Amino acid sequence: MRPIRPGDRGPAVREIRAVLTGLDLLAAGPSAGDEFDADTERAVRAFQQSRGLSVDGRVGAETWRALDAARWRLGARTLYHAVPEPLTGEDVRSLQERLLEMGYDVGRADAVYGVRTSRAVAQFQREMGLKPDGSCGPQTMGTLRRLGRKVVGGRPQWLRESDAIRQAGPTLVGRTVVIDPGHGGTDPGVVVPDGPLRWTEADLVHDLASRLEGRLAAAGVRVQLTRGPTPHSCLPDAERAQLANSLGADVFISLHTDGHANPEAEGVATYHYGTGNGVTSATGERLAGLVQREIVARTGLRDCRTHAKTWELLRLTRMPAVRVEVGYLTSPTDRGRLVDPRFRDRLVEAIVAAVQRMYFPIERDVPTGSIDVSALRAAVAAGRRVGAN
Repeated sequence: MRPIRPGDRGPAVREIRAVLTGLDLLAAGPSAGDEFDADTERAVRAFQQSRGLSVDGRVGAETWRALDAARWRLGARTLYHAVPEPLTGEDVRSLQERLLEMGYDVGRADAVYGVRTSRAVAQFQREMGLKPDGSCGPQTMGTLRRLGRKVVGGRPQWLRESDAIRQAGPTLVGRTVVIDPGHGGTDPGVVVPDGPLRWTEADLVHDLASRLEGRLAAAGVRVQLTRGPTPHSCLPDAERAQLANSLGADVFISLHTDGHANPEAEGVATYHYGTGNGVTSATGERLAGLVQREIVARTGLRDCRTHAKTWELLRLTRMPAVRVEVGYLTSPTDRGRLVDPRFRDRLVEAIVAAVQRMYFPIERDVPTGSIDVSALRAAVAAGRRVGAN
């Protein structure tokens, strides 16, 4: 859909304003009618900030879906597992977060009432003496409201995900990693003319993804890219997440460059799934921190830190997932580094080191920048020679 911008008018703007008014982000009243005015833009930005979306003051496809989901409050309707189109909404997310607080395993609080959420509700119902049908109606809601937290002394999802990583062991051999070069097809991403040259985000991150693919494969990892180098349609984020889920991937890494009107904006930032009230992908958060620290240490890029977001790419993936903005293509300083193949190799080494560190037990972790990525390749090669003999 075409983003709805400040200055636009029409029924869509009226609907946006109605949702924002219902969320107490916009004052009630007919003062602006169906106009996307300055107050509406401020309200949209506040909504995007509160939902962990990109804050640009425009209503694109993802913000529109988030606004539509925000209409629902927990208890306003009966929730159940619907096939093939599951129920989605803020009420589903609120239920998932409530169940996570009580120690039930719903997976990620992704606002989708899927099989895992239905099973968690059924488990809760059995323990409470209710009919375990997996749907959340008035009786189940009443019981939920009467109960407090069930788990204390740590985040249950963090404990669950950390244990899964620990059980997997420290080796990378046999892991499946999906690498997602951002944009592609008719969407070049950030585009910067530079004298006779024209640098595009899509081309640079695809080259970076190909280098990362080679390094991970050399370490014994099964690697899948979400797009190839030849032009084709740009997959929506939801389909990229679905591809990773269908492959049963262990890790998902999305690669992007950033852009800004101010050419002095520069640096690297890494994003993981998380909401504004503390619910997060525990392993995704840890991976984001490792990636960020390794890149800063090995490349000298400005540290723009890690951030929690609810982007579909991070919300819908079932494995640890990060999106890495490896620099600002609009920054002459960052661009000069990014177009250097040797610099891209250092970026790749940093990401490989971070993925390896994620599988080390926390008590056996190593200092940032200390892993020799070439030794990972040598170790795999030696293992293969021994196996052949």
